[in-house]
Amino acid sequence: MDRSQAPLKRRPTLWRTPFVEADKEHAQRAFVRHVQASLGRDEISATAWDRYQALCFSVREHLISRWINTQQTYYHTKARRVYYLSMEFLMGRALRNTLLNLGIHDEYEQAMSALGMSLGELEDMGVEPGLGNGGLGRLAACFLDSMATLALPAYGFGLRYDYGIFRQKFVDGRQVEEPDDWTRLPNPWEIPRPETTVRVQFGGRVQVYADDKGRLRHRWLDTQDVLAMAYDTPIPGYGNKTVNTLRLWSARGTEDFDLEDFNVGDYVGAVEHKVLAENITKVLYPNDNVYSGKELRFKQQYFLVAATMADAIRRHLVMYPSLDNLAETSVFQLNDTHPALAIPELLRILIDEHGHDFDQAWEITRKCMAYTNHTLLPEAMEKWSVDLFARLLPRHLQLINDINSRFLALVRKRFPRDDELVRRVSIYEEGGAKRIRMAHLAMAGSFSVNGVAELHTELLRTRVVPDFHRIWPNKFNNKTNGVTQRRWLLACNRPLAKLITDRIGDAWVVNLDHLRDLERFKDDPEFLADIERVKLEAKMRLVSYLKTKCDFDLDPNSLFDIQIKRIHEYKRQLLSALHIIHLYLRLKRDPSSLKTPHTFVFGGKAAPGYAMAKLHIKLINDISARVNNDPQTRDMLRVFFYPNYNVSAAELLFPAADVSEQISTAGFEASGTGNMKFALNGALTLGTLDGANIEIAREVGDENIFIFGHTVEEVARLRRDYDPSAIYRENLDVAEFLDLLSGDYFNPEDRGLYRPIIDALMHKDYYLLLADFASYKKAHTKIDEAYTDRKRWNQMALANIARIGIFSSDRTIGEYADDIWRLKPVPVLVDEA
Repeated sequence: MDRSQAPLKRRPTLWRTPFVEADKEHAQRAFVRHVQASLGRDEISATAWDRYQALCFSVREHLISRWINTQQTYYHTKARRVYYLSMEFLMGRALRNTLLNLGIHDEYEQAMSALGMSLGELEDMGVEPGLGNGGLGRLAACFLDSMATLALPAYGFGLRYDYGIFRQKFVDGRQVEEPDDWTRLPNPWEIPRPETTVRVQFGGRVQVYADDKGRLRHRWLDTQDVLAMAYDTPIPGYGNKTVNTLRLWSARGTEDFDLEDFNVGDYVGAVEHKVLAENITKVLYPNDNVYSGKELRFKQQYFLVAATMADAIRRHLVMYPSLDNLAETSVFQLNDTHPALAIPELLRILIDEHGHDFDQAWEITRKCMAYTNHTLLPEAMEKWSVDLFARLLPRHLQLINDINSRFLALVRKRFPRDDELVRRVSIYEEGGAKRIRMAHLAMAGSFSVNGVAELHTELLRTRVVPDFHRIWPNKFNNKTNGVTQRRWLLACNRPLAKLITDRIGDAWVVNLDHLRDLERFKDDPEFLADIERVKLEAKMRLVSYLKTKCDFDLDPNSLFDIQIKRIHEYKRQLLSALHIIHLYLRLKRDPSSLKTPHTFVFGGKAAPGYAMAKLHIKLINDISARVNNDPQTRDMLRVFFYPNYNVSAAELLFPAADVSEQISTAGFEASGTGNMKFALNGALTLGTLDGANIEIAREVGDENIFIFGHTVEEVARLRRDYDPSAIYRENLDVAEFLDLLSGDYFNPEDRGLYRPIIDALMHKDYYLLLADFASYKKAHTKIDEAYTDRKRWNQMALANIARIGIFSSDRTIGEYADDIWRLKPVPVLVDEA
């Protein structure tokens, strides 16, 4: 019998979990029951927050039965499982997505309306866990949704930070960071598991001893221990009975306080261990400009992998007598280098705790681990000092020595007399303070290494780690990123989703390729008018929100040009800012120089220690203040920086965009997923041939995208003798906006404030803003002209929607499952009475 179809063992009647019926009446009864029984309130005393919680609890009933049956199905079928390790999971609010995935949104909308409440208003009350910085965490969230929808036995593992990515506000145009205390209110979607803890060790010493067979073994002794406590969140698939698990670990002290210290009056010392232990998950990615920040980040990474590996091995040993077959039952996907410590940790467990010899343990480990690289930036290729390893993870340092010795022996055997190759690929980086290169460890210890876009993977093979590709060409593969259409169209753009479903049915929700069926309406005036109508509705929603929350006015009939992403020099928000100065100066001279009113919207956060990125934010806000208050230009040009950009903000911004700015220097963006979300919602891309832009251009067609700038090959050639000051001398537009920026026009209080920006552009211009400016300006001119032809513009928007299906995360995860994880869908079976 196919194990995936094996029936569940019959369980005692009392413990069976039949699926909860979903209709308007049940939803109302469940809601009222939770107001009373779960919260101790009634219809008079219940606050708005009480009503939100009661609603979530009633929806959770539908999740729990499926959740239990899912875990029972995986257990009884002995399903092969994937464990997805990520330091970030940027999930967004859960209520609407859960209702839609469970197929009960309409029933609950009717139920809340009958009780005199708005489901939409209740949905907006949800607190957004800020457990990620941006793209990496949001991608992980999309992947979890797709794994559940594809009925794959999968678990997400991350950290439950007490304080997530900071809340951003602007003071005099400058970014100011405030703590994001997202746990101040109870999270109705997570279930604490205080009985599920793992003891995580740090520091100590390694003792060598002989076991009863005379073999040398190692013990890790005298460690400082921290408890990892589990918090579980259910992840429902769409249109099926699967509910997978996201398990987040929270740090706890092994003892609440030292009674002896307390009794003698040392109250601080009594709780010192508890406080230091719990610091590990106190904040998402501490500022690592100082050594203590680096150490804490290192501890976070090991804390995640130690707890996760222990948990995965516990699950395995429930079903099997040993770890000999671990690679047949489990695969660990490392989401970037952050969880790469899973490799020596699994090796340690196999050797020190389960008695395997090194060769056996290394074989099992390499067959279990798969590594995704997400960056081309050298600074993102993590390296940790050997001193830090020696102090915090001494046993792991020994094992990495062994790994490196065997790896380099293999390299010398295959490539004799190539000492330079050996030096380049070594896990250790010599010179100055000796450091361990985590990407090298990840590649040496994994059976698969994948990039996240075709260009990114090719650059990995040829420029970033060509030596590793030379050693193991078959390890490398591409898995272009994707986004889940459930959140990024069905949930966040209901009018467009309804328009699509009314015309072609709802099969696109689980197979985005069906959007191709929309192409037959490209010459249908009624449908094109509907496309324009739903875009205007989305813009009106954004306009209304910004007026209410920020007291800022936008013209919904203007062209909305939106750039929302982490603020970084290579992403080139500065290029857009400089172009806005250019447009402003043109309008001052000639009010008719723009055919269409333009609104430029920015959103994103700069890392607290990234001074240049924060200066770019200040400049954009100063430009906004000048442009928006100039009566000569403000009807044609407006600029707004959306404060505290997050997933909820994205759900407003993606549907409202006319133009999506994806303008990174070619060769720096690994993939990008915002480009996919924008196109899915009918925005036209203005971008370089970088990351997934290349594949988007191929899919939507050159006539439906605006490409500009130097290519990767041209960038490499240009760098050889690039002189940005020559562009300043020869291009009057560039000279004009740089001269204006060097004065006090945008910041009268501090004339030299923007000198670092000007110096960086004039002396180096590493990210080639000046080199690409003329091409960027030309592309904007084409956009301004194209937007005036409403029929043609709507056809271009439709082409983007219809041809973006390949960029569903369902396709991406399907490729991971087939090519890397060797995972098959395991349908969840109902536990019948």
